[in-house]
Amino acid sequence: MAVAMAFAAQAQSKVYFTRDITPEALVNIYKALGVPAQGRVAVKISTGEGGNTHYLKPTLIRNLVDEVNGTIVECCTAYGGSRQDVSKHWATIHEHGFDSIFAVDIMDEHGNLRIPVRDKRHIKYDIVGEHLGHYDFMINLAHFKGHAMGGFGGVLKNASIGVASTAGKAYIHSAGVTVDPEQCWRNLPEQDHFLESMAAAAQGVHNYFGEGHIIYINVMNNMSVDCDCDGTPEAPKLKDMGILASTDPVALDKACLDLVFNHKGSAGDDEKPLIARINRQHGTYIVDYAEKIGLGSKQYVLINLDNAR
Repeated sequence: MAVAMAFAAQAQSKVYFTRDITPEALVNIYKALGVPAQGRVAVKISTGEGGNTHYLKPTLIRNLVDEVNGTIVECCTAYGGSRQDVSKHWATIHEHGFDSIFAVDIMDEHGNLRIPVRDKRHIKYDIVGEHLGHYDFMINLAHFKGHAMGGFGGVLKNASIGVASTAGKAYIHSAGVTVDPEQCWRNLPEQDHFLESMAAAAQGVHNYFGEGHIIYINVMNNMSVDCDCDGTPEAPKLKDMGILASTDPVALDKACLDLVFNHKGSAGDDEKPLIARINRQHGTYIVDYAEKIGLGSKQYVLINLDNAR
């Protein structure tokens, strides 16, 4: 497995890596970050669309959520699936086994909350689930994979589209034109404007919690070209790679992209479909723009926890 590391004169962000994808490995990489979760802890995941089997399973994340005494947090979607309607969303959460193990909070079940954004090129604020205000600390626990509109989904998408309410998702998808889910699909902007809006929203969530109160983890398994929001995703062609974590979301998504783009495939382990999906949507641009607006750095050093054994 080829790993690209950036060696610039400027300060590098630390990105931790392990090939193990186990409940124990998730706890270990969380502890390696050295940023203990405190207070009321939100663990932001995707609970997966009905019919999808690629989402992060409760059995995988259970030890980490227990370790931090966290609450699984989600928001409703902006399309007509099994998670746009609150009652259907709760049914999907139950079907996928989350509420049987964890406390779960659909953050926009009772309304919206506007939070500031620094970059106002497209969106003037971020619209998130009202219950975001209940939490002191966030673990952004993302499943890294492809995405039909963003090219790929990692922690930047999980912080932006993932934390946004239904209205907020429409606002980001339309690059600030509308909060109406039906109207947003008729007002899709230039692709780069959508990606810029996602980056701005992710920065809004990061700044809302503040340094030392939000951390980021990407799990690189079941890497279909389709997102967990797809009820019938394509089967993954690329083999599982591991878990990566950082306090810098830009460095983390960049490190995951580098793993994919520098991977040398073999029979049954093909990176090309995922790369094609990312390139089709100009997906890598989100890390470029997120760095430009000051959310993080693409310069990183990869710290392999497996070498410490």
